[in-house]
Amino acid sequence: MVSISELFISNAYAEGAAAPQGGGIMDFLPLIALLAVFYFLILRPQQKRAKEHKALMDALQKGDEVVTIGGIVGKVTKVGEENIGVEIADNVIVQVQKAAIQNVLPKGTIKSI
Repeated sequence: MVSISELFISNAYAEGAAAPQGGGIMDFLPLIALLAVFYFLILRPQQKRAKEHKALMDALQKGDEVVTIGGIVGKVTKVGEENIGVEIADNVIVQVQKAAIQNVLPKGTIKSI
């Protein structure tokens, strides 16, 4: 198996001695495999979660029950471009950035708490 140091540092051979021929793509195969694993285990799931969260933000509407990242539970009263109004108690409305919404709850969840 080829170590990472062998990929970047070439060996010095005496003049006239036969240097082994390079393996070509076989030398870079472990690096390519590492990049593939990195993509499928880290980047792809992160992109999927970001896409789902963006769809959640776009689907927010008045009357939805939401939980913020800070744990505040409330009902959406106003939806704007970047901010939404969340009613957390009777006549208590806070402005929250859309990105701060963690989850949308099923209808009637606040009454059951």
